[in-house]
Amino acid sequence: MKKNIRRRSSAVIATTVAAITLAACGSGASSSSSSSTGTTKVKGGIATFAEGPGAKPNYIFPLTPPTNFSTANLSLFQTLMYRPLYWYGNGSKAEINYAYSVAKPPVFSNNNQTVTVTLNSNYKWSNGESVDAQDVIFWMNLVKANKTNWAAYVPGAFPDNIVSYKASGKYTVVFQLDKSYNPTWFTYNELSQITPLPLAWDKTSLTAPSPTASTPVSSLPDQTTSGAKAVYNFLNTQAGQLSTYATSPIWSIVDGPWKLKSFTTQGKAVFVPNPAYGGPVKASLSEFIELPFTASSSEYNVLRAKGITYGYIPFSDLAQKATLAQEGYTLQPWNLFGFNYWVENFNNPTVGPIFKQLYFRQAFQHLIDQQQWIQSFLHGLGVPTYSPVPTAISNPFADSVSKTGMYPFSVTAAKSLLTSHGWKVVANGTTVCAKPGTAANECGAGIAANTPLTFNLQYASGLTFVSQEMQALKSTAASAGITINLSQAPFDQVIANAAACPPGPNCTWQMENWAGGWVYAPDYAPTGGEIFSSTAGSNFGSYNDPKTNQLITQTHTATTSQFNSAFNAYQDYMVQQLPVIYQPNPPFQLSEIQSNLKGVTQNPYANLTPETWYFVK
Repeated sequence: MKKNIRRRSSAVIATTVAAITLAACGSGASSSSSSSTGTTKVKGGIATFAEGPGAKPNYIFPLTPPTNFSTANLSLFQTLMYRPLYWYGNGSKAEINYAYSVAKPPVFSNNNQTVTVTLNSNYKWSNGESVDAQDVIFWMNLVKANKTNWAAYVPGAFPDNIVSYKASGKYTVVFQLDKSYNPTWFTYNELSQITPLPLAWDKTSLTAPSPTASTPVSSLPDQTTSGAKAVYNFLNTQAGQLSTYATSPIWSIVDGPWKLKSFTTQGKAVFVPNPAYGGPVKASLSEFIELPFTASSSEYNVLRAKGITYGYIPFSDLAQKATLAQEGYTLQPWNLFGFNYWVENFNNPTVGPIFKQLYFRQAFQHLIDQQQWIQSFLHGLGVPTYSPVPTAISNPFADSVSKTGMYPFSVTAAKSLLTSHGWKVVANGTTVCAKPGTAANECGAGIAANTPLTFNLQYASGLTFVSQEMQALKSTAASAGITINLSQAPFDQVIANAAACPPGPNCTWQMENWAGGWVYAPDYAPTGGEIFSSTAGSNFGSYNDPKTNQLITQTHTATTSQFNSAFNAYQDYMVQQLPVIYQPNPPFQLSEIQSNLKGVTQNPYANLTPETWYFVK
């Protein structure tokens, strides 16, 4: 998805004691029953869910900008209230789930240039209006007029590749495409972007009357580009007012299984069932609460006090899993369909020219001791990352190159690459460019003589294993004469800092590691368009390579028989090119779930479905 960040968001709490009190008071089935082995389903109860350390849900409007485009906002917050057109994740399987989708399977015709989507008629907004074709048109109009503000936008792709769209009936929308596209790619990566929006939002102020199904379409403000921009500006402004989320007449209109009862700017979200929800599973719980934490250690203290129904054990405390089991928790590692990396800023005026050198990226990747990090800091849980194609979850996409990589840990290989390209390597000192220029044995374009290999790397705070990995990198890099200046910041700040910027003095960040990489949602097929196309909104490091653009485009337009070969060409090139720094991919979290909470599935795209949860006694 996204800077679809795996490491879920979390927020500041005043003290651990306060959090324990808060969580324990909200545990509808009492903590003393957490070790229950009963099978009788309980109607009601309050389940508490621990947000990850360092980031909180802080954006509610589904048309989300880059700085807020995270798992914490999308998969773990927005989708509880506002259902996308199609739902992805079938239990733990990385596939589309039509039974959970607002729309029926799309129908492709006209050589795959016409797509007909029919919505299921049973979905309703909480204000009584039907979720219908006009709500899809509303989304399309807003996206088309405000696409540069949307994190998922890739020029030339959705919505640019849609020539026209119209409602051909109350529940049917017909899309005409600009060319023939691979149906799997278009379903998984383009139609997946659509979230129907209630017509009641189609206005430019809180005091304006809310449109309904009987309002003439021609009078709706989103019908013109200027009107759609004004509507977006209004909704975006409202989304910035976090303290009003639970009381807003805008955000209270939902079609998902949950609606907000209360919300704090610190990240505590209390949900109650939406009685108008028309989906396949109605909520059994009476409340669902997301609790914020600044660090995994503080969450673990609350977990030990039985103050969380569904939490996680930090990697650093994994030795205590038996203790938690005795206290009535079940350990379930949660793996996601994604990969882990951090970004370099290719447009930084100081170090960008270095990052643009493939040999340097190869040398730097050789310094990442992925296997050792997994064993030492992740207790053997996790997989190495060698490409953008996921390997933690079995899937038909990853080939042998993505599973084995090309740049194993080797300080010697790193030094050799640097030396052969004009650098004077000074182990445990400062390596500098000794041969400036663009010849094969010189440092490369834009790199002056005596330029040092010194970099700033900021990473997300609150996760012990991430700090351990970054300290290990700093030490290893020093052996090749590379200085890494480390700093920490909360997850939200790291995400905000890792924003694409044009070359110039204001493009100051160098490397940002939000410690979560990318989950493929809402681009569920890992073809890379949203993160590595040169003009993609989520190409945070401004990586720009014409061949990459070409290979990505070929995966979009390949026929069914050509898709595998086109996709393999793309992924193998990404292994070789290193558009980002690959790092070990741990489980999203080591979930600890009270044994009397049933119906929990851990979605591979991090989509949360507490409506399926229930307590037993």
